[in-house]
Amino acid sequence: MLDGGLATELEAHGHDLSDRLWSARVLRDDPDAVVAAHRAYFDAGAEVAITASYQATREGFAATGMTVAETDALIASSVELARRAAQQHVTAHGSRPLWVAGSVGPYGAMLGGGEEYTGAYTLSVEQLREFHRPRMLVLRDAGADVLALETMPQLAEVEAVVAEVDALGVAAWLAVSVEGDRLRSGEDVDAAFELAGAGRHVIAVGVNCSDPRDAGRLVRRAVDRSGKPAVVYPNSGEAWDPLARRWVGTPGLAGVDVGAWLRDGARLVGGCCRTGPRDTAAVAAAVAAARQSPRAAPRAAPTAAPAASDRSA
Repeated sequence: MLDGGLATELEAHGHDLSDRLWSARVLRDDPDAVVAAHRAYFDAGAEVAITASYQATREGFAATGMTVAETDALIASSVELARRAAQQHVTAHGSRPLWVAGSVGPYGAMLGGGEEYTGAYTLSVEQLREFHRPRMLVLRDAGADVLALETMPQLAEVEAVVAEVDALGVAAWLAVSVEGDRLRSGEDVDAAFELAGAGRHVIAVGVNCSDPRDAGRLVRRAVDRSGKPAVVYPNSGEAWDPLARRWVGTPGLAGVDVGAWLRDGARLVGGCCRTGPRDTAAVAAAVAAARQSPRAAPRAAPTAAPAASDRSA
C-alpha cells in the first residue's frame, strides 16, 4: 500500500503550494507539516511513504538563493521526516513493516509550468542523467529503501533514469504519466514499459499521476511489456491548469476497481494528486477484500527483487 497525494494533504491543512517549489517549499519552511502529512497516510493504512522530494532539485532551490549543500541537506531530510512519521505511527499503533520511497520527479517538475504533464522539453539522455544523478545519490545515501521514479512523461527521460539507477545500484520503481494509452509526450507507452523492464534494478513498472481509468487499463500491459510487477497510483482524474496553477474537477478515487489492478498484476497500489488519506483507507480496504476473495485471486505477476530491506520503523 502506497500513500496518496502529499501536496494534497498539505493543502488540506492550509499550506499554499502555488509557487514553483510546490510541496518542496514546505519541506524547507515547515518540516513538521511534512511529518504530519506522512503520518496521516500511515494511519490510513499506507505502508510506503513517498518523500517530499518530487520537486526538490538543486536547480529549483538555487533560484531561491539556496546553495548546493543546503539543497542536498533538505533532500536528505525528506527521508528522515518520512522515517519520523513511521516511528510515530509505530509508537501509537504497534510495529508493522513500513518503508520510505525517495521521490524523483521528472525534469519538467522543476520548471514549474506543468511540463511534467506534457513532456514538452528536449534534453539528451545524458543531460537528463546529469540532472537526476545528484538527487538520486542524496536519497540513496540518506537511506531511502527504494527510489520512486515518478510521472515520467517521455521516452528519453525513462531511458535516462533507468540507466542512472542501474549505474548507482539502487532499487527503484518507475511510473510514467499518460494521456489515454500514450505517454504525455505522445510517444509509445509500451516502449517506455519495455525500457523500464530492462533495468536491472527496476523492481516494478507502471503508471501514476494520470486519470484512474487510463492507469487501470494499462496495468496488464505494464506487466506484459516489462516482465515486472506493476505499480499503479493514479490521480483523481482532475486536470491541472498550469496557467491558473490549480486542479479542475472533483478530487478523490471514487469508483476505481482496485481488485482489477491486483488481478492484472499490480503489487504496489495507491493514489497520487488530489487523493487523500480517505482514499488511501478505501484502497487499503479494497486490497484487504481482494485478498479474502477467492474469486479475486491476483493474476500471476513476475517475481522481482525485494523493493527494500525488510525495514520496519
